[in-house]
Amino acid sequence: MKAAVIVFPGSNCDRDCKTAIERTTGAEVSMVWHGDTSLPDGLDLIVLPGGFSYGDYLRCGAMAAQSPVMRAIKAEAGRGTGVLGVCNGFQILCEAGLLPGALLRNAGLKYVCTAVALDVVNSQTRFTAAYRDRRDVSMTVGNGEGNYFADETTLDRLEGEGQVVFRYRDNPNGSARDIAGIVNDRGNVLGMMPHPDRAFEEELGSSDGALLFQSVLASA
Repeated sequence: MKAAVIVFPGSNCDRDCKTAIERTTGAEVSMVWHGDTSLPDGLDLIVLPGGFSYGDYLRCGAMAAQSPVMRAIKAEAGRGTGVLGVCNGFQILCEAGLLPGALLRNAGLKYVCTAVALDVVNSQTRFTAAYRDRRDVSMTVGNGEGNYFADETTLDRLEGEGQVVFRYRDNPNGSARDIAGIVNDRGNVLGMMPHPDRAFEEELGSSDGALLFQSVLASA
């Protein structure tokens, strides 16, 4: 398995993602600067990590969505390569049009950093197959704009097509229908606010995130 982690100005979970992927899958992981216009060949997974790209100026993820590397990421997504956006990466994917909806300021207007209990709503994706029959998992969130929003028609479509992958059990940020993570209609692009990269070993409080990366490995 080969993976690439994109590094934007202000990314702060890029090394976390690299370490998590390496330790859970043994994959070869490349770090790719946002200003690059190409990606390594033969990738199975591209990760847009958490952080504060461009200092969260304008809107979270809006400036990063215009970075040169995004053209190559969109092309790879179109070819079916797996793309994972975590936290700020989810915001970037929405701003880039790779996923529907938007991430708004948290309902409480405060930064939220806490462990969260999640339901695995769809375990039939390339990102969740290793969860099998497990429905309850634990990860962490750390965001000020993690409030997922979409119009009712879009939300109904996401629900009806099985594109809601993770759901909060105790919604920390006001996300519509408790949505914590969604995939595109093709199933190869996942955006999620919780951090699997902060929950891949028991020493971190949970190893549930490891199963996400292992799911990708199994589908590679």
